[in-house]
Amino acid sequence: MKQKDKALLVLTAVPPRWKTRWSRPLGRVLDHGIYNTTVLGQENIPQHGPVVFASNHLSYLDGPVMVGASSRYMHVMVRHDMFKGFLGRVLRSSGQIPVNRGGDRGALQYAKAILDRNDCVGILPEGTRGSGDASAMNSGVAWLALNSGAAVVPVAILGTRLPGEHRDKIPAPRRKLHVVFGEPLLITREPGVSGRVSMDRATEQIRQRLAAHISASQAVTGQELPADDHLSSKHKGQ
Repeated sequence: MKQKDKALLVLTAVPPRWKTRWSRPLGRVLDHGIYNTTVLGQENIPQHGPVVFASNHLSYLDGPVMVGASSRYMHVMVRHDMFKGFLGRVLRSSGQIPVNRGGDRGALQYAKAILDRNDCVGILPEGTRGSGDASAMNSGVAWLALNSGAAVVPVAILGTRLPGEHRDKIPAPRRKLHVVFGEPLLITREPGVSGRVSMDRATEQIRQRLAAHISASQAVTGQELPADDHLSSKHKGQ
C-alpha cells in the first residue's frame, strides 16, 4: 500500500478529543523549554465553539509551535507525506489530519466534522513554507469557515525562519519566537452570490485579514519575515 493511502486511512473516523491532550503540553515544551517563545493575543481566542486557526507558514515548526501557544486544543492539518516513520506515528497518535495539498476534499470533510463538535482545527493556508506574508493562500480555510460557521483566528508565527535561512532549516534552541493571535473573523455566505464567487471572496477576505495581522505583528515584535529569493530552483515550489 502506498504511503499516501496509508495516511488517508486514518480519516475513517474523527479522532477522539483525548488524542490532542498530550500534543499541547508537548508543544509548550517546544515553545518554552527548547525555544524562547512570546505569546500575544490569547484573549482573542474564543473560549467555546468551533475555531479555525489560520497561520502563516515559514518552517516545519509552525504547526507544533502554534499548538503549544494556543489556549485551546486543536487538530492541525499536516501534509500527508509527513505521516511516515516515527514522526508519522506521533502525528497519528496526537490526532493530526493528513491532507494532500493538491486538493483533498476528504480531509476538509474530516476537519469539518471536528468543527461540528465545537472543537478546533489548525491550518497553514499558504500551503507551502515561504516568506510567510500571506500573499497567496488556498481556499481550504474559507471552505471550512463557510461550511461550519467556525470563527477564523489569524495567527502570526515569527522567528521560526529568519532572513537568509533556507526553509528546511530547523532553528537552534533558545531562539526567540513569536506567536500572535488576532481577533476572530466570522465568514458568512452572501445572499444571491454563487458558491464559487462566495468562496473566492471569503478566501480573499481571510487572506487580507491574515496579511494585515502578520504586518501588525511584525511592527509589535520587531521580527522580520524571510525572503525566498535565496532558494534554489530545486526547492522552489515544494
